Amino acid sequence: MPAIDRLFDPFLLKSLSTENRVVMAPMTRNHSPDNIPGEASAAYYRRRAAGGVGLIITEGTCPNHIAANGYPDVPYFHGEERLAGWKAIVDAVHAEGGKIAPQLWHCGGMRKRCVMPEGDVNGYTPSGMNVPGKVTRHVMTQQDIDDVVRAFAEGARDAQRLGFDAVEIHGAHGYLIDQFFWEGTNQRTDGYGGSMAARGRFAIEVIEACRSEVGPDFPIILRWSQWKQQDYTARLAPTPELLEQFLAPLADAGVDIFHCSQRRFWEPEFESSELNLAGWTRKITGKPCITVGSVGLDGEFLQFMVNTDKVAQTANIDGLLERLEADEFDLVAVGRALLVDPQWADKVREGRFEDIAPFSREALKTLV
Repeated sequence: MPAIDRLFDPFLLKSLSTENRVVMAPMTRNHSPDNIPGEASAAYYRRRAAGGVGLIITEGTCPNHIAANGYPDVPYFHGEERLAGWKAIVDAVHAEGGKIAPQLWHCGGMRKRCVMPEGDVNGYTPSGMNVPGKVTRHVMTQQDIDDVVRAFAEGARDAQRLGFDAVEIHGAHGYLIDQFFWEGTNQRTDGYGGSMAARGRFAIEVIEACRSEVGPDFPIILRWSQWKQQDYTARLAPTPELLEQFLAPLADAGVDIFHCSQRRFWEPEFESSELNLAGWTRKITGKPCITVGSVGLDGEFLQFMVNTDKVAQTANIDGLLERLEADEFDLVAVGRALLVDPQWADKVREGRFEDIAPFSREALKTLV
């Protein structure tokens, strides 16, 4: 078995310093009544920090835009009471020696009318499409774009003010920023559509606006993916050359860490190399990267959506450790394994793999 030490080496970037390379992946929970993260949320994050996670990236939280939300009971990142709830979470995580970043999340076209508390507000999209070819959502105007950019920037500002250690921008999985990236849902004819560079303009404006609020030393993380909820086979960049065209402007705009979402981290991104998505992103940009995708489990997420009786057993992580030792990526995000076992990191560090809880949909009913 490869040495596990690398996974538990410290990580330092700008103002962010973590005790190890284990990251808690952002996972939507729908456990925030009135969109306020309360005491139960603080206890939830505290347990993962106490269990040895180096950096927690929170569930998606909505910045201050009328159409940012798409699901019931998700936490918001604006308003005095909501931000006070987030401050309590920051303090709880820091008390256990962990670090934490909020994930700022605009659902875009994933929003449907009647999701409360905004009610009849439609989803906002670059071209009115949540899936290619079907115009069922609001087409964003320039004023809409400016408003959303400002909302992300205010969220980044408040993250720094509340004592968070970094901020993550959600640009993956078919949500708003990714809908601008994806040619299938971005058919604009202005400066935000057409070429790959133009489709990246909205994200660049968001990143630059956030950077202007937080200064040069506060890390900005961008989560991105090739796949979409609307199409698991979608590819923003089907070749390394196109991937460089996509990533380089984002790195230049101010992304410090790329969070590279795959459904299965062990799969090569291109046939020409064994590198995964994070490996290619790191090679192209030179920036630190987070890998994610079914880490520590023997099955990927979609299997559990289709087969609710399936149980995921603890998977061998030798391949993960070999890639980490080879500097293919810098940090490892763990999702479902940490969801059901808050002590996953400590158990791995101590070699207690047999004690790690398996994942199942049934286990989520007792989630704490």
